[in-house]
Amino acid sequence: MALAAYRKKRDFDRTSEPAGNKKPKQQGEPIFVIHKHAASHLHYDLRLEIEGVMPSWAIPKGPSSDPAVKRLAVQTEDHPYEYASFEGVIPQGEYGGGTVMIWDTGTYENIREKDGVPLSMEDCLKQGMIEVIFHGKRMKGAWALLQTSMRGDPRNWLLVKMNDRFAKKDEELVSDRQRSAVSGKTMQQIAQAEHLWKK
Repeated sequence: MALAAYRKKRDFDRTSEPAGNKKPKQQGEPIFVIHKHAASHLHYDLRLEIEGVMPSWAIPKGPSSDPAVKRLAVQTEDHPYEYASFEGVIPQGEYGGGTVMIWDTGTYENIREKDGVPLSMEDCLKQGMIEVIFHGKRMKGAWALLQTSMRGDPRNWLLVKMNDRFAKKDEELVSDRQRSAVSGKTMQQIAQAEHLWKK
């Protein structure tokens, strides 16, 4: 049921995106991925592995490593675990049609707790406050996702870098990193190549 909205929006006879039939791994730290997605508007998609699926947020301007910069993150439908290794082209006319790059990937740690007791990621998601440490190639250190419900929409969150040794004022985290963290390809090279899909 968690993937019902995801599957309803896609025609898997036309798109090579995963349908979500693969069972996720059951050990080790949970994974995350950030996709650079050239759909109708260029944006970045943050996905966190939680309970076998990947709750997702669309970040129009991408992440910033400056704690003073708050970036809008709009929650979208949950994606399947296999989407973490998706890099390629969604056909035009399909939902989200356009080029998709793996901009960053890695694992994360949940660091949120209450009264000294760790909270589950499921509880953090329900409460609208997530605090994690990213161990990515580009996303490093502690970050927060905060549900704001700005403009009356509960899908609206904010992504904020927390103060630690990885925080950097005014760094161009997004614009300075234009190639895939996995394949090394640019968006143009991915668009011109055949579909890339790591089983």
